[in-house]
Amino acid sequence: MMLALRWSFALGVLITMMLATKSVSAQVAVRGETVYTMAGPPIADGMVILRDGKIAAVGGAADLRVPDGYRVLAAKVVTPGLVDAHTVVGLAGYFNQKQDSDQLERSIAIQPELRALDAYNARERLVEWVRSFGVTTVQTGHAPGRLISGQMMVVKALGGTVEDAVIVETSSVAATLSSDARGSGSPGTRGKMVSMLRARFLQARENLEKSEGKPPEERPGRDLALEILGRVLKREVPLLVTAHRAQDIESALRLQREFEFDLILDGAAEAYLLIDEIKNANVPILLHPTMARATRDLANISFETAAKLKNAGIHVALQSGYESYVPKTRVVLFEAAIAAANGLSFEEALATITIDAARIIGVDERVGSLLVGKDGDLALYDGDPFEYTSHCIGVVIDGEIVSETRR
Repeated sequence: MMLALRWSFALGVLITMMLATKSVSAQVAVRGETVYTMAGPPIADGMVILRDGKIAAVGGAADLRVPDGYRVLAAKVVTPGLVDAHTVVGLAGYFNQKQDSDQLERSIAIQPELRALDAYNARERLVEWVRSFGVTTVQTGHAPGRLISGQMMVVKALGGTVEDAVIVETSSVAATLSSDARGSGSPGTRGKMVSMLRARFLQARENLEKSEGKPPEERPGRDLALEILGRVLKREVPLLVTAHRAQDIESALRLQREFEFDLILDGAAEAYLLIDEIKNANVPILLHPTMARATRDLANISFETAAKLKNAGIHVALQSGYESYVPKTRVVLFEAAIAAANGLSFEEALATITIDAARIIGVDERVGSLLVGKDGDLALYDGDPFEYTSHCIGVVIDGEIVSETRR
């Protein structure tokens, strides 16, 4: 009898664990008192119908018929799934311990060959945590801290395997022109940092000239670092440069002019000092978390920077960024809320973590707004998403309910 009870208990625990880790797959319709599509004006009493993982219809609830057998979710506010344009989630872990910290290889200064794909843990608890607040897509990978720390990729905040989650295997190459790139294993001055980057790009250009259009026997031996930098020079992959001080932002812009690659500025704490220069270069910005700590290179941050950049016509998105201590990442929902209280309108702030973020990281054809044919990614809230007392009450990714936890 006792053995039977033990087996019954074990089976119950196993089933509970399976249900806890598996998303709920169903044909779903989502109704909101207000639906922000980010592709037009908000819809009062709106409805989004999902079919086979995609958005099948968007409009007023009175105008749309929910097919038989659909599960209907309801919320006060419905938005597209949130997009975190720069994080280390999945490489950095929930517990801030050695075994879950793969976000930064410190041995050498320049290592663009390191793939985020090879370091990402789709089952990391931190992925589940940010997802529960409505974050459905992230650009994640190697953290700032080395001159070139590695590659970034874009994934859905799903469990399972990285192959299940990935949207773009290599979305950018992460470089750092800030104090974080100086020190052990890296250059000691800003002049040295820029000269090392310049030398490496010259090598990559020479490697391209020796390789393109040549038969295999005449090509140089393969060099993974030069190959990915060659893709940057060919404008197949942008260079994501973390630079906070105005002088470092200027250095990034100077390198971009010299080598004509696609540049994305990251962090950019003092970007408000170089608005004309950044706008003339047509360079987008993944702005530091609004509530980042005002220390070292970020000593001159401002809550109003996002609004200043937006008002100047510069493409800007917010991000959760990277911190070297628990929980290592912030939640972009809260960062956008502070930006909305400091110069951005509600919809402008929401755009920085939905459609504008998706556009900068190159996935706006799939995510970031609620349009027919796009991925079925939605976040549901029981009130104003930027109000501290509101909660995320549901998250849908690719048409599947992945969270109904009240956060």
